[in-house]
Amino acid sequence: MSSNTQQTNLRRFMKRKPVKVLSVCSGKGGVGKTNVACNVAIALGNRGRNTCLLDADLSLANVDVLLGLQPRFNLSHVVNGEADLPSTILRGPGNIRIVPASSGNFCMTELPAAGQAGIIQAFSELSSQPDVMVVDTAAGISAKVARFVQAGQHPVVVVCDEPAALTDAYALIKVFSQNYGISHFQIVTNQSRRSRDGRELFRKLSRVTDTYLDVVLRHLGDVPRDDYLVKAVQEQRAVVDVYPKSVSGTAFRELAASIDALPAAREASGGIEFFLERLLMAQPASRGKVA
Repeated sequence: MSSNTQQTNLRRFMKRKPVKVLSVCSGKGGVGKTNVACNVAIALGNRGRNTCLLDADLSLANVDVLLGLQPRFNLSHVVNGEADLPSTILRGPGNIRIVPASSGNFCMTELPAAGQAGIIQAFSELSSQPDVMVVDTAAGISAKVARFVQAGQHPVVVVCDEPAALTDAYALIKVFSQNYGISHFQIVTNQSRRSRDGRELFRKLSRVTDTYLDVVLRHLGDVPRDDYLVKAVQEQRAVVDVYPKSVSGTAFRELAASIDALPAAREASGGIEFFLERLLMAQPASRGKVA
């Protein structure tokens, strides 16, 4: 590599702006995790934030289905050299950029070194870096999900008022805190009948974690049950886009405002490629250690 190229890369690196990375996760499926990720990303886009939505549910990817999109390429094609990254990116409501996932066994954390470097390079060469990256992870507490959560700054746990959902949310927080050193979690209560039900659900979860775990939970917001949300799902649209004045659309806008107040990466190299480097290098913490 020539000295001129190195200097150019260094200048680009120094100009990288911090990227706010939210990893949206849930202890179990069916709690509305992907719906939250999509609507929050679009609401952030509508606030003028340059937003990228990464579908990281690498076995059951459905961001494109939820939004009625038909991707031709995905990240696996980038790795295999069949497409460049810009060819995979879809534009969604709110002018957000959507990176669709592949189905099957493709996983960025299992790529050989050359493939990992290629993904990082592809993202670093995007014409504009996002302000916010919203990562829709798979449901559950697998190591693959934990690596995405560990690589970002703000784990967002979606939970609804069902015994299994509450139990599994606690299990997720316990595993991620004790095995991966993650200590701060943003909680979104979903499908609440009333806002006070969401607050009470958060208190239930907090009482248990305060008793048994060394973690900090914050109630990021509540999304109520809403017929318009169901209608939007059936139409393969985002409720914040097609029914913005509905109670759920309003709730997602309020969530976006709360997310705006969260800090971005503190590291000087906190660009999107820094997130990917952390993702690919993430390892479990010593058992029992909480950062």
